[in-house]
Parts: sequence; C-alpha cells; structure tokens
Amino acid sequence: MSFFEATRLLAATLGAGQVRTDEASRFSASFDNTRLSFMPDAVVLPQNEADIAATLRLANAHGVPVTVRGAGSGSAGASAPLRGGWVLHLAHWTRIEINAPASMAIVQPGAITAAVDAAAAAHGLFYPPDPSSVKYCSIGGNIATNAGGLRAAKYGVCRDYVLGLEGFLPTGEFVRWGGPVRKYVSGYNIKDLWIGSEGTLGVITKAILKLVPRPQARHTFLLAFDCDEAALDAATTLLAGHSTPSVLEFLDTQTVTCAERKNGFPVFPPEALGSSATVTPSVLLVEVDGHPAVVAEETARVREWAAKCARAFLDTDDAVGAEKLWNVRRTCSQAMFQLGNAKLNEDIVVPLEGYVPLIRFTREIKARTGLATPTFGHAADGNFHIHIMYNRDDPAQCRQAEEGILLMMKKVVELGGAITGEHGIGITKSPFLRLQHTEAEVAAMLAIKHALDPNGILAPGQIFEVTNVWEHRPVQVTLPWDKH
Repeated sequence: MSFFEATRLLAATLGAGQVRTDEASRFSASFDNTRLSFMPDAVVLPQNEADIAATLRLANAHGVPVTVRGAGSGSAGASAPLRGGWVLHLAHWTRIEINAPASMAIVQPGAITAAVDAAAAAHGLFYPPDPSSVKYCSIGGNIATNAGGLRAAKYGVCRDYVLGLEGFLPTGEFVRWGGPVRKYVSGYNIKDLWIGSEGTLGVITKAILKLVPRPQARHTFLLAFDCDEAALDAATTLLAGHSTPSVLEFLDTQTVTCAERKNGFPVFPPEALGSSATVTPSVLLVEVDGHPAVVAEETARVREWAAKCARAFLDTDDAVGAEKLWNVRRTCSQAMFQLGNAKLNEDIVVPLEGYVPLIRFTREIKARTGLATPTFGHAADGNFHIHIMYNRDDPAQCRQAEEGILLMMKKVVELGGAITGEHGIGITKSPFLRLQHTEAEVAAMLAIKHALDPNGILAPGQIFEVTNVWEHRPVQVTLPWDKH
C-alpha cells in the first residue's frame, strides 16, 4: 500500500479533519528552527490517545514513517520528517495541572515551558529548566532533547525534573514509566531512555514534573573583561570557589560587537571601561537567586570576586535594571546575522579546563577559514554555543564552514567534551556522532532502537544516518522566536 492509500485509510479511521494533506499544513510541519524542509505526506492532529494508538498501528502495518512534533523550536532538525510519511502534531495538547501539595505539575507535551512555570508560580513554585526559547518551546520537545538552559548549573536539566512519563511505544501500545512519586525503581528505567531520545523511542502524551520552591530574591551582574581568556579564567575562579550562581553566561568579543551594532549603543558606558573604552569587551552575565539572606551572602561574594577580576561591572537587584543587563544576552543570537546570512550553530560542552583552549581554537578556525566564529553560552556548566557565520550563496564559504565545523567537533572530543549538550543530534550533528561514540556504543543504541521500534517507523533517518545539512538550502521563513 502506498503512503497515499495509507493516508486515505488513516483519514477514514480518525476523521478527515484530523488528517491534513494540504500543502500549507504539510509545509508548516516540514521544518524546525534549522529551516531545513522535508515535506511529509500528511499532518495528523490526534484528539485523544486512541487516535495516537490508531495512527501508530496503521503506520506499522503499512510501513509509514511517523515524526512527532510539538512547537518546532528545536535546533537540530529532530522534528523534520526526513522520510516523509506522517507528522504526528501535538502542539495542541497543552493541558497543565498543578498539584501544589505534592509540588508536581502534570502536563501534556504541547504545553509551553514558560506556561508551565507561570502556572507553578501561582502556587509559589518553580519549574527551573529555561531554554532560551522558553516562551515558545514545548515540554515534549524539552524532554525529547533533555533541554537545559541558562539555570542548568544550579538547578539541573530537564531530566532532573521528570518523575514520570506516559505515552505509546512506536508499535502503538500504551506505556507508563515512573509516576507521581519521588522514588521509583520498579523494573528497568525506560523513562530515562525516552528522555533525550529525540522522538525515536516513543510518543509522550503526559509528563509528571517535579517543582521546587520559587526563589524569593535575585541579584544580577554584568562584567566586562579585556579579552575572552580573562573572562573565562574569571568564570573558573568563581566556580572553583564553590559558588553556584543560577546564571553564569559568557559572551566573547565577537558576540558583544554584534550585539552593540544591533542595539546601537555600547554594552558598557565608555567611562566605565577607562583606557580600554576603544576595545570591545568580553562579557560575563552572572545572577544569584534564592532566599534573601542567601542572595545577600552570594551577592557580597560575587561583588568581591568581580572587583578583583573584571575591568568593570554593573549590578542590580531591581527587575527592570536586571532586564537591561540581560539585553546583551537576549539580542546576541539574532545580531550575529550581521556577519553572514547563514550559520552553523553547535551546542558543545567541554570540561572546565577546556574553556580557554576552546575559545582559542574558535579564533584559530576564524583565521583558517576567514569566517566569523562568535561564541556564547553557559560558562557555569561548559555548554557553549559556537557559531560559524557564512554566506550560503558563496560556495567557497560553504566549504570553509563545513571544514571549520568538522575541525571544531574533533577538537571538542579531543578536549574530553560532548558534541551536543542540549540541542540533541537530530540531523545536524549526525555527521559527528561517530567522532563521539565507538561502533560498539552506537550498536548498543541501535539495539535499543530496534527493540522498541522493530519496524523502524518512528523518526527514521534521525541521529544514526548521516545527513550533510550544508547540502540542503534552508527555507526563508520568519518564526515566532526570531524577534525574541
């Protein structure tokens, strides 16, 4: 049976309104934040769990690929339907329930992450994971990539807050992993296999999330340094002193230059930088939070450290003032497009001792390829976002970008790091998977995949099969978070 005939059968089973085959619906579900479009044959909008089970069973019976999709804000192409087939769209599954006495949230996969935290806040509770797309990304996608964010070093990543999952195996059987309890060791921990599996091992329909008390106070610092190495050395000094800031963000001089040009004003007043006023600084953004007494103690410690290490610093405990300090971090990603109309964005991780060698190597890549390499990210846990900016219409620059990113990934592994910290492998990191893992390790992963998805219908082509993304031209679209 062809995909077309299988789609007709699915529409007859679920109802035509739940299976969309018009070009606009298929196109909108064909790409994520990578903008690499792969057209599906249909978009399925299930109304209940029975619809999901029926979709998966029909897909298995007729060999139709199925790709699960939420908000589509992912940056690795994990929700792109590489092999066509059906996109199982769950963005409308948005229900959120707060169990305040148990400090838990019961949510559907399409719930927006910021909405979960806002619902928790009404009860004095807090859902800490905060990807930069927190206002747009969905919980299902966060779980699928084990998302982290700016507060990960203090509060942990998505995995640390998932107590239980419900959903379906790729073959269509309903399963429940974990539950609304703090301890659970009954059988194998399949829950943690689903977390970070990028939609290849199952379909999540419900998540039980742990909540924590909401911080009562915070204090924010913005620090300027003469060079990138000075900023990273200062960051390691702060961490070595056993401080645990809720936020410790690094922006290299290339990134700060872009942000200043976009905003039209300097990050620091020239008089604050003294004799270095003509030199673009490297920047650290630091925030501490918690009980007011703890924040007061941490603020004093950070202020003493800043006075010793930084060229200059600004700080505030006022929410409006903090937002002004955050401006440089919030605008830096889009500001980079001054340096090229395309970018390769890699969310690598290196150990503490690899911070300075890494930033030096980004400049080596810049010198070798002639392409800008602005870098920013989470200095608190070594998760840096390295960008190679290039013009996609220039074949020579495309080749240089490809060469540069391969050299960068090899360097990350050499430094004892990881090729992805929060975006996942998807399709964009697939050429580098075997730089990180031995054939035995990859074989073990594939054995799990085959055991849970024997017909290979769920997200085929993702993670393990190499896709050279630089051979595909992104579609020109404006997404909601582009203006963020």
